[in-house]
Amino acid sequence: MSGAVLAPAAARRHGRLLRHSGLVLGALIVGFVALVALLGPWLAPHDPFAIDLSRRLIPPAWMEGGTAANPLGTDQLGRDYLSRLIYGARISMVIGVLTVVTSGLIGTTIGVLGGYFGGRVDDAVVFAITARLSIPVVLVALTVAGLMGSSFTLVILVLGLLLWDRFAVVARSTTMQIRNLDYVAAAWCAGCSRTAILLREVLPNIASHLAVVATLEMALAILLEAALSFLGLGVPAPLPSWGLMIAEGKEYMFFSPWVIMIPGIALFVLILGINLLGDALRDMIGTDIAR
Repeated sequence: MSGAVLAPAAARRHGRLLRHSGLVLGALIVGFVALVALLGPWLAPHDPFAIDLSRRLIPPAWMEGGTAANPLGTDQLGRDYLSRLIYGARISMVIGVLTVVTSGLIGTTIGVLGGYFGGRVDDAVVFAITARLSIPVVLVALTVAGLMGSSFTLVILVLGLLLWDRFAVVARSTTMQIRNLDYVAAAWCAGCSRTAILLREVLPNIASHLAVVATLEMALAILLEAALSFLGLGVPAPLPSWGLMIAEGKEYMFFSPWVIMIPGIALFVLILGINLLGDALRDMIGTDIAR
């Protein structure tokens, strides 16, 4: 009987997901970029690091002077732009995912502990969140990168250690809402330990809210990485970060505008897809709660 009741509900939920245009478009964009990032070595037509000064600043194939050998043209060092764009997708996705994992673990742990235990633990968590919110992320990231130098690993660590506050706020508030519900009390009466209750009862029921935060933080991490790379304090050259590609092409933007337009459009589309996905998830969660 329960299966017969749940099946129509699941079917309605899946149908509602498919009808949500923002969710479908966002999932297609993010899925496409993720697929390109995974298959980068097989999709790239050329070595993204190979320099050929005799072929520098060749325009894209659809412009006058372009060639099919370099569909998106070449940069100021003669490197194939399509290959660098594909490898840049790998860097953006890796930084976004690893930053979300790092900040998510920190923020979710702090928020769940504060929301569940309350009292002095919650006071300490609120103080930590307030202290973090008083710190300007971009300024700290620029300072650390300027003092310690540009590094792929350093970018991930700095962003992961600075972007956990939203996870903590959402995890704390949602945990406070469900900690006194019947199924949590039933687990406690059944003799489950606090660790088991947090892992089996609390976390699964706040995971959907944290998923929305994860999409927002992923988009922010990718934008911050691009900004740091643009300033020369993010991913070091010759790695093909989209922000670094824009920075390297800014001197040629008036004569060869594609060198900043192509990575700029790619960055815009990826962030748009992630935000559409996050907004759709937020709308779906809000609808489920209302029902």
